Amino acid sequence: MARRLRIDLGGIVYHVLNRRAGRATLFEKDEDYTSFVNVLAQASDRVPMRVVAYCLMPNHWHLVVWPRRDGDLARYMQWLTTTHMRRWHAHHGTRGTGPLYQGRYKSFPMQDDRHFLIVCRYVERNPLRANLVERAEAWPWSSLSGRRGPDPDRCDWLLPIGDWPVTAPRNWQAFVNRPETEEELEALRQSVAHGFPYGHGDWQKRTALRLGLESSLRDPWRPRKLVNQKK
Repeated sequence: MARRLRIDLGGIVYHVLNRRAGRATLFEKDEDYTSFVNVLAQASDRVPMRVVAYCLMPNHWHLVVWPRRDGDLARYMQWLTTTHMRRWHAHHGTRGTGPLYQGRYKSFPMQDDRHFLIVCRYVERNPLRANLVERAEAWPWSSLSGRRGPDPDRCDWLLPIGDWPVTAPRNWQAFVNRPETEEELEALRQSVAHGFPYGHGDWQKRTALRLGLESSLRDPWRPRKLVNQKK
């Protein structure tokens, strides 16, 4: 039986993502991808972070990270995105031309073994789902290939699968290449679209309350209840 994730501010695993402003291309050539991977490694040195999985796509990226302490996620992501933005503009000669990213990164806490594994598969399966490769491990800019590539030391900052907070399937690569169900994809997309925790209903409510995300669980089309005022 896989262990459940602890419900505390420093023990929750997060799905984090951001994309280029205007959905423009963020990674134009191999050097752009390599530079971001280098920034990931340096960020983990500055703010010790358990990076579970990652995937870089042409106009956005995904991370799965497991902070050790409350506040580590914000510190890690601030250094990562600020450093990458500065280096990107310096390399491309675009300083002063506007923001690189569409806004602040998005982060979504996730629950237990099933939800954790679904998110990790979703992240590493992105290139296959986008028809960029025939098998997910063929995409060179993801944790799936980074763990098995010709130079695994370049990802020595990546948390080994054996150290994940839950037990992964024995053949993780085959699991990643297996398509998600429509229900899994819809639930993940709803989490991303509305910013609410990804997990079972009761866990969602408890985690949203603890992290101050209650508003993310409200139906945006449902009017707020009015409190009766005494006359």
